[in-house]
Amino acid sequence: MNISKNTIIQGKHNKPILVDVFYKETHQPKKVIIFCHGYKGFKDWGAWNMMAESFANAGFFFIKFNFSHNGGTVENPIDFPDLEAFGNNNYTKELDDLETVIDWISTNSDFKNEADNEEIALIGHSRGGGIVLLKANEDAKIKKVITLAGVCEFEKRTAKIGNLEQWKNDGVKYVENGRTKQQMPHFYQFYEDFIKNKERFNVEKATKNLKISQLILHGNADTSVLIDEAENLHKWNPKAEYQIIENANHVFNTSHPWNEKQLSKELEITVNFCVDFLK
Repeated sequence: MNISKNTIIQGKHNKPILVDVFYKETHQPKKVIIFCHGYKGFKDWGAWNMMAESFANAGFFFIKFNFSHNGGTVENPIDFPDLEAFGNNNYTKELDDLETVIDWISTNSDFKNEADNEEIALIGHSRGGGIVLLKANEDAKIKKVITLAGVCEFEKRTAKIGNLEQWKNDGVKYVENGRTKQQMPHFYQFYEDFIKNKERFNVEKATKNLKISQLILHGNADTSVLIDEAENLHKWNPKAEYQIIENANHVFNTSHPWNEKQLSKELEITVNFCVDFLK
């Protein structure tokens, strides 16, 4: 298997985007999958590398990347050494970063024998699920879209957290990372960016407007993003395929770090649904 890790591509927001590519060299162009991590996530979290290998073994050209302002750095792409960047992240930057990655693979001659850039699918986990639905609705290059424990809206996660007046006055509010115990900052620009682009960030509208195939996968033991959100997505696009993953939590029963030799049963089932849908 060909694996190239931490390729640096320049984003539109003065921070690099780190990209990983997984594929089996066949000299035949393969369908491209681009995977977007979620909130407080990163491309090397838990079982994502093993998941990437599963997709490559199934015959896909798999790309995952760190959003430019996810809090990782080139030197340390795992966890959150750059909390200043994390605090300056917003949905506009994530959509721009995803567009940069799409454009990068679409014009990259290094992989022209291996990647079929006419066949690009997006997969998003959690908040990344909302991002891929917005982008799939905007970009005609995207042929299929999948959400894994995806969110169905951004407003309540942005505009309704805590005291807005306090946030505006302080310029920042903090959310504790349960695993690293870091106080993760959100600068007030996050709210301002949301309000300015509220129509663009409407996941319901984007989902109703999709003209491509959609797959919704969600665990019924998810306590972080409740399964009601998957049901909303399906209600808004009844033509979408919808599969409930029994007993799966928000990360499909994996964890970070993931030291097992194989995927959890729930994540393996999830990958299999994705492969069948994409093929």
